[in-house]
Amino acid sequence: MQRCRVAFARSLSVGLLGCWSAMAAVPPPGIDPAPAPLAAPAAPAAIQPPAAGARALSLQECLELALQHNLDVRIERVNPEIERYNLSLVYAGYDPAFSFQYTHRDSTDPSTYDASIRQTIPGSESESDTFVAGLRGVLPTGADYNIGLTSLTDSYGTRFPTAFPVPFESSQGSARFGLTQPLLKNLWIDRTRMNVWVGRKSIQISELALADRIMRIAAQVEQAYYDLIYARENVGVQEQALQLAERLLAENKQRVKVGAMAPLDEKQAESQVAARRADLIASQRTLATRQNTLKNLLSDDYAGWGAQTIVPSERLEALRQLLDLQDSWSKGLAQRPDLRELQVQLEQQDIVLRFNRNQLLPQLDLTGSYGLTGVGDEFSDALGGISRADAPNWSVGAIFSFPLSNRAARETYRRSQADQRKLLLSYKKAEQGIMLEIDNALKLAQSNFERIDATQKAREFAEAALDAEQKKLENGKSTSFVVLQLQRDLTVARLEEISALAEYNKSLSQLALAEGSILERHRIGIQPR
Repeated sequence: MQRCRVAFARSLSVGLLGCWSAMAAVPPPGIDPAPAPLAAPAAPAAIQPPAAGARALSLQECLELALQHNLDVRIERVNPEIERYNLSLVYAGYDPAFSFQYTHRDSTDPSTYDASIRQTIPGSESESDTFVAGLRGVLPTGADYNIGLTSLTDSYGTRFPTAFPVPFESSQGSARFGLTQPLLKNLWIDRTRMNVWVGRKSIQISELALADRIMRIAAQVEQAYYDLIYARENVGVQEQALQLAERLLAENKQRVKVGAMAPLDEKQAESQVAARRADLIASQRTLATRQNTLKNLLSDDYAGWGAQTIVPSERLEALRQLLDLQDSWSKGLAQRPDLRELQVQLEQQDIVLRFNRNQLLPQLDLTGSYGLTGVGDEFSDALGGISRADAPNWSVGAIFSFPLSNRAARETYRRSQADQRKLLLSYKKAEQGIMLEIDNALKLAQSNFERIDATQKAREFAEAALDAEQKKLENGKSTSFVVLQLQRDLTVARLEEISALAEYNKSLSQLALAEGSILERHRIGIQPR
């Protein structure tokens, strides 16, 4: 009987430890190529195929599903597209505008008598058609241009003296090209060019924000994956704890039946069974919650998963990672997308500052124009005169203006300087925050790695203590109460060990996120458009 119980306790230990067997996978970058798992399993157990309705997924498969279907990632992917549309809208400021106008006029002027010359001025009836067309816009140099027909008019009608009406017709037209080029204010930068350059930076910011979102979702998926593994292992430990309690209860009942034990010990064992059953139910509820958390991260159709269960195809293991604070700081300051976002925002602010500095200058514009005029009896005569350049004209000049106080431009420039100083301080604060985050994450990873060894030893001691006390109970030198207490201690020790393994892997994920290297760690590449 004693040998059976010892063998049973050892089989439980072997089964639990087998769940921590190192998986045969290629170590991520930065991992010691020949690591030794801290939790040395006594007998690795083979991965069982998933049951019906279950879906076995590796961590890499979960990450790929999240990048394709996670709603936060899909929402963030739209922002660069929106910023490209915004930039296209800014470029519309360079699109030329075409205008066309047609006017028909009909008028009648009655005859009048001019007493000063003692003569009657004949009246007239006339009609006219006027066409105006032009093209105007802005060049990338900041120059305004205007080209087209300023007017093309054909007038025709009848003058009616007292006796005989006299018909008449005449046409005239003119074409003009005008240009106004800033020489000081708005020369090397104007509002349109500022908006174009700022818009390009906004696209970079949106792409960096997308990279940051992908990194954070990847970290959430990785941590949820390890939480799910821990929850499944927790259910296994609670099931084994319940089996131990039920076996002790059965043995105590037999001892009470033969008079070798008091009925109180049987009640204590029954209480232990009830408590372990409650713990098992709680662990099963936690497992269901962890399942839902991971499903939500992987899917854009939560209902589509239905009652499907995710079964992790990987196991918890403790691979020693080479941790170097200076190297992690270098990675974080060079790779973190949120820090690079602030760098691009500083570049944006520098563009705005350049524009506002330019607006402090006086307005000095060079203007020039060249025109052609044509006249004749008909439209064709006027157009022919314009095309032959019969009557050219040109002009050149300059326009100077300057606000006497220039307060608006001056205060706007000072505010831009203050905004830049604020961004510089924010950037410095972000750098410091990243260094602190990396330092804390690195120390946590080191602490969790050391904790694994301690929890492993604690579990081994708890198993040995329970085994020894079980033998004493069989020999009548111990009590059921002590054995029950040691069973609880063993369950806690087993949970602490798998918790330490899970927390170590989660802390490595958190460190990779703090360094900005989590995508590299999982060999995931994102290519901005």
